[in-house]
Amino acid sequence: MKGAMRAITIALLALTTASTPARAQSPSPYSLPTDPVLSRLISESLSALPELRSTQALVRAQAARVPQAGALPDPMIQVGIQNDGFTSWEVGEMENSYYSIMASQAFPWPGKRGLRSEIAELGVGQSKRAVERLRLSTEADVRRLYIALILVRDRLAVQGRLVVLWEKSAEVARAVYEAGGGSQADLLRSQLELGRLKQRRVALQAEERTLVQGLNRLRGHALDEAIVTPVHLAELGTPALIDEKAAVEHALASSPELAAARISVNEAGRRITLAKKSYYPDLTVSAGIMPRGVDLPPMWLLTVGGAIPMWAGRKQDRAVEESEALAAASRSTALGFEQVLRLRVGERLTALSALMETIRIYREGLLVQSEATAESTLAQFRVGKVGFTAVLDANAGLLADEDAFLQAIAEAQRLAIAAYEISLEPVPLSAGGAMSRAGMPGLGAMGAASAASTTTSDASASEGASAGTDRSMSGM
Repeated sequence: MKGAMRAITIALLALTTASTPARAQSPSPYSLPTDPVLSRLISESLSALPELRSTQALVRAQAARVPQAGALPDPMIQVGIQNDGFTSWEVGEMENSYYSIMASQAFPWPGKRGLRSEIAELGVGQSKRAVERLRLSTEADVRRLYIALILVRDRLAVQGRLVVLWEKSAEVARAVYEAGGGSQADLLRSQLELGRLKQRRVALQAEERTLVQGLNRLRGHALDEAIVTPVHLAELGTPALIDEKAAVEHALASSPELAAARISVNEAGRRITLAKKSYYPDLTVSAGIMPRGVDLPPMWLLTVGGAIPMWAGRKQDRAVEESEALAAASRSTALGFEQVLRLRVGERLTALSALMETIRIYREGLLVQSEATAESTLAQFRVGKVGFTAVLDANAGLLADEDAFLQAIAEAQRLAIAAYEISLEPVPLSAGGAMSRAGMPGLGAMGAASAASTTTSDASASEGASAGTDRSMSGM
């Protein structure tokens, strides 16, 4: 659905042959985290992405149409002979026998050439809106993949710490069992959970390689080239909430889709005017000279002609009707884009506000309490105060809390990236999922571990789709 919406949007940008004068990009009110590695990845991708170069070439092609649209039709030259009879050469002998040299030039009705030039010039601006969209989305794709890469590496680090905790739990279970205070099932269960952690680690490592390949594809490097991430998600912080009015104003002023829709309204008005001028004929002026030989004076010819709109009811009237209907459609499209932009701004700010509160709760004690609970439960199991099931639940809760904390930070960054991109995509359901995972400990060891593994695959699937850059510009 996401790829289809992007394809439709860019097709609309590219195929609607209308535009507006060049506009300055409105400064973005969103501040996104960056570092030298990310800056280099963005720069390399904007320089190397074939789709972007293709779209820029299409802009140059569109610009080359402007002088063509306003040019006069090519003149026509005719050379001929008129001779009386078939049996003898009569040029110079008979008055109606002569050579002829004629030239004709068609002149469109006044105003038609100017309107066609305006439409072609505006078409260049229309194509530039498609370039703006692809540049914004390319940078956003790089940022999303980079955030996803940091996330998966941080999750690998979390799993490394949890492996140590589970190994400690396994040692305690073995000691308790050997002392006769536990069961063999506790020992086997601890070894089983260690095996599951190693299994999930393999999946995370595969996801890490996939994300690296996606980033390298965008910047035109070897797919297996290593990419170093010098920061961690916790160091990125959370995006700053901005005033909704300022966010809406920025979206309306900077959205390539809305600009294209407004251009389409402007273009439709030009086409209505041009259609109305189709009632007036283009004029063709012809002039010629006919030499008749040495002894006879030459003749000359001058004519002016044009088409008669005999079938205006079926042609010109319908052309005006068509243009007026397209103008109405363009106005509705522009209104629709404006409504969607306002909705997306509100959705993202609502989701971001909730995510920031969730992150604050994690930072201000929940993570510390979760880790302390896991350590305390293990200590109580060592002295026989709790069963091994409590250790499993405490460790699973710690895994779920650490994972949900990282997911919440990553989702907050993705929301900020989508706002910077001025994306028309709805807020993903994963934004709500990242906020709801605080309750995961109640799922039990198996449920929490399974949910954590599922969120990994969900996030990577979303980012992998972006890495494919499904905004193919071949249809422009």
